[in-house]
Amino acid sequence: MQKIKKTYKFAIKTALYISISLTLLLSVFLYFSASLNAYVILFGILCYLICFFIIQYRVERFIYRRVKKIYDDLTLLESASLTKQPITTDMATLTKEIDKYAKDKKLEIETLKIREEYRKEFIGNVSHELKTPLFTVQGYLLTLIDGAINDEKFRDKYLNRANKGVERLIYIVKDLDMITRFEAGDLRLNITTFDIVELVKNVFDLLEMKAAKKKITLTFDKDYSKPIMVNADMERIQQVLTNLVVNSIKYGREKGTTEISIENLVKNKVIVRVTDNGEGIAKANLSRIFERFYRVDKSGSRKEGGSGLGLSIVKHIIEAHDEKIYIESELGVGSEFSFSLEKAK
Repeated sequence: MQKIKKTYKFAIKTALYISISLTLLLSVFLYFSASLNAYVILFGILCYLICFFIIQYRVERFIYRRVKKIYDDLTLLESASLTKQPITTDMATLTKEIDKYAKDKKLEIETLKIREEYRKEFIGNVSHELKTPLFTVQGYLLTLIDGAINDEKFRDKYLNRANKGVERLIYIVKDLDMITRFEAGDLRLNITTFDIVELVKNVFDLLEMKAAKKKITLTFDKDYSKPIMVNADMERIQQVLTNLVVNSIKYGREKGTTEISIENLVKNKVIVRVTDNGEGIAKANLSRIFERFYRVDKSGSRKEGGSGLGLSIVKHIIEAHDEKIYIESELGVGSEFSFSLEKAK
C-alpha cells in the first residue's frame, strides 16, 4: 500500500484537532445556553481564535521538525539552538543558511582540489629530488662493488662522487626539516641589533668564489660608509641573503652583476634589494616562485644543484619577522627580490 503523503497526514491531524475542539466548544455552549442565537457571535469569534492557534501551532510544528532535520543533516547549527526558538512559516532564514552552506561547500571542494593537485605535484617533486642523488650514489657504489674498488684511481673518484650525492641528500633533508618546522610555527627568532651592511659584506665574502666561476660581480649599489642598524635574527637574515645571492648567481648570466641596495622605506623600516641581470622570470611563474620545489626551468635548474627549497625558506623567515618579501622580474632582463626589516632606533 502506498504511503500517505506527509502533507495529507498533516491535514488529517489538523482537521481532527479542530473538529474535536469545536465539538467540545459547541457542547459547552449547548449546555450553558438555552438560546444559542445570543451566543452565535461569541461562538464565531472563539472558533476563529481556536482555529488560528491550532493551525498556527500545527504549521510551526510541521515546519519545525523538517527544518530541524535539514539543519541537523547539514550540521549548520547545533540541535539545541533550534529548541528554544519556534520555527515560523518564514523560510528566508533557512534559504539564506542553505545558500551560504552550498557556497561554503563549493569553496571547500575547490580548495581541496587545489590542495590535492599541489600534494601530487609536491610528492612528485620530492620523489624526483631524492631519486636523482640516490640513484647516483647507488650507481657509483655498484660500480665499486663490481670490481672498480680494486683500482685506486676509480675508487677515490667514485667514493668522492658518492659522497657528494650523500651531501646533496643531507642538504635536501635538512631543508625539508626546516620547512616543516617553519610551517608548524616552531621557528624561534633570536632578535638582536646588528649592521645589515656588514652582514651583506660577509655574505659577499662567503660567495665570492662561487660568483667568480661565472665571472659575476657581487656589489653594493653605492658606498655605505655608515652602518645601518636593524632589529632581526642575524643568523636567519644571513640565510635569507645567502639564498637570494646564490639564486642570482645560479641563474645569472656570464660576466653579470648581483647588486644589493639598502634603502629607507618608512621611518622605522628599511628595504633590502637583491638585483641581478640574469635570465629573469616570466610573469606566469611569479605567483609560484616561493613554492617548495617549484622550478622555473624544469630541466636546466637541477643541474645547478640545490634543494629547490631556498626561496620557500626565505619567505618563511621574512614572514616570521612579520615583514614582507617582494619580487619583480622580466624575462631576459633580470630579477629583483626585496624584503623589509625593522630599523633599529
